[in-house]
Amino acid sequence: MAARTSTPPSAGPPRAPSQAEWDALTPEQRAAVVESLPARMTDAELRPPEGDAHLDAKVGARDVLRAFFAKAGRRVYVASELAVYYPAEPRFAPDLLAVTDVEVRDRTRWVVSAEGKGLDLVMEVHVSGDARKDLEDYVVRYARLGIQEYFIYDRGRSRLTGHRLPASGVRKYEPLLAFGGRLASSVLGLDLVIEEGRLRFYQGNAQLLESRELVERLERMISESEAKADARARELEESGLRERELEKQLASLKIELERLRRGGA
Repeated sequence: MAARTSTPPSAGPPRAPSQAEWDALTPEQRAAVVESLPARMTDAELRPPEGDAHLDAKVGARDVLRAFFAKAGRRVYVASELAVYYPAEPRFAPDLLAVTDVEVRDRTRWVVSAEGKGLDLVMEVHVSGDARKDLEDYVVRYARLGIQEYFIYDRGRSRLTGHRLPASGVRKYEPLLAFGGRLASSVLGLDLVIEEGRLRFYQGNAQLLESRELVERLERMISESEAKADARARELEESGLRERELEKQLASLKIELERLRRGGA
């Protein structure tokens, strides 16, 4: 059987085969299909660029989560704007995605049939314009695809909303309720909150810091340690000077005592 996708090139952007088609392929044919699926999205599929506010939000979140899970030793794959192929579905590239309990490695695309698992979490970042796609269309689509959690970070309005599939298995999202201003993600095991206009992640009371913030904190700690070391060195130097002065005074007193014992001559 020749390797193929379920949608011919003339019918629009390529799609992954249906699950039935995938199951009928040999391992070699499956590998060929995966390689044939483009990693690059077309301009028509992507939303218009929204500048630094949009880019910084999604890349910042991706980097924070990657660093956290790597340090924690958890097998959570986190990516941004990666082409995602569900069986026989139009492809998409979310601003942020996370998949738990999978190999963490570099990828150019996520093909659900090949990976053996769909996405566990998606986040879309909105800055300006019509948010209907994020707030309405994707809420329906991502639930239908079985994505457990979906968050929308509206940076323009400094607003965060979240959705989760119910335990019943019904593929219709239920809104997440905020506690103390935070939304809890069961997928990430973290809380999400907007503070001072920025998206933040918390593990309990501990805030996850961005790389830039970690560098600044380390630089500050080094500077403070150097200042303490300098202060201690000055104290020791001053202590040494005082000790030598006391030794001189003691020597002078001994000489005076000896003189007095000899009769004050």
